[in-house]
Amino acid sequence: MRVCVVGSGAREHALADALARTSEVVCTPGNPGIAAVAECVPGPPEAVDADLYVIGPEAPLVDGLADRLRAAGRSVFGPGADGARLEGSKAWMKEVLVAAGVPTARHATFGPGDLPAALRFLDSFPGPWVVKTDGLAAGKGVLVAADVAVAAADVRAKLDGSAFGEAGRRVVIEEGLSGPELSVLALCDGRRAVALPAARDFKRVGDGDTGPNTGGMGAHSPVPGGDDAGGAP
Repeated sequence: MRVCVVGSGAREHALADALARTSEVVCTPGNPGIAAVAECVPGPPEAVDADLYVIGPEAPLVDGLADRLRAAGRSVFGPGADGARLEGSKAWMKEVLVAAGVPTARHATFGPGDLPAALRFLDSFPGPWVVKTDGLAAGKGVLVAADVAVAAADVRAKLDGSAFGEAGRRVVIEEGLSGPELSVLALCDGRRAVALPAARDFKRVGDGDTGPNTGGMGAHSPVPGGDDAGGAP
């Protein structure tokens, strides 16, 4: 089988390395590290001939790449634009959680003209405060602040477009919840869902979780106590 992995980051490197154990792998655009385990080619994924397309980054999924490939009769691993919207819009994701009755942190969404209301919302509950860009920001759009003045400054910078451009001109503000993270992903085909093993991600730069959030400083799986029997620690 010939598999095309779409992307150029560490996630795509891991995917290419695993898939190369059983398949011929080509990656677009790839990177020098991925080139050690797979052929890297320039150009759009639609121009690559493959039996299966595995899309890693969020941006092309939100942009509908999986839908375009499927419309052309290709087999694709990755959600269409409708499913990818859960990642592409944090405000919409919160709406889905509320509608489905899924517990989530106290939150509210604000746009460019809502700065006074956003600042009042920050003052309505004790910290820490979490400020998120609604749109994609390459994993850099989340601020966790222990100081309300820092949170307020971040809200201003995002809403006026100076921090993240259009991706940040709508923000979700929510209460900070402390505790260990447990991430569980499920593979779905529209009728069935199969859970993958739990993983734990670490976001903040620096020892002791100091510094800002990033796209991810590392992760591990399995997670002690995070199986079906033990639950999250």
